Amino acid sequence: MRRLLLIAATLAASWLATQAVHEAGHVLAAWATGGQVARVVLHPLEISRTELSANPRPLLVAWAGPLAGVAAPLALWALALHRRWSTAPLMRFFAGFALAANGLYLGLGSLRGMGDAGDLLRHGAPPWQLWLFGAVASAAGLALWHGQGRHFG
Repeated sequence: MRRLLLIAATLAASWLATQAVHEAGHVLAAWATGGQVARVVLHPLEISRTELSANPRPLLVAWAGPLAGVAAPLALWALALHRRWSTAPLMRFFAGFALAANGLYLGLGSLRGMGDAGDLLRHGAPPWQLWLFGAVASAAGLALWHGQGRHFG
């Protein structure tokens, strides 16, 4: 029972943290390019989103979510390794989760024009870029998960 609770809590926390980091990428890019954030929606039972009232660089802002969504968790894991924190395996799991989630989100989302993938396609990103990002990020996420079971009992 304790293992199931640990797994469920880790997955739920990873999902919310992945959404928060992803949306932070959109927000920071919007601010950096002179955009105005109207609202950020973070809810555990729906896909997060950042709504902008002004967006002078939509392609850059759209890419910033998935890029930050994979870069920040990887940086956090690297810091945990460097500092030899006991939480390094948890940070590795989170990095793998974020890579897989963002990769699948863009790669599969491009097939139906959903969410950020739809925004990227509408603003000129070629589909192959989304597929490549999706394939590389998802594969890297699964690779990070490999061998992690021993850290979670």
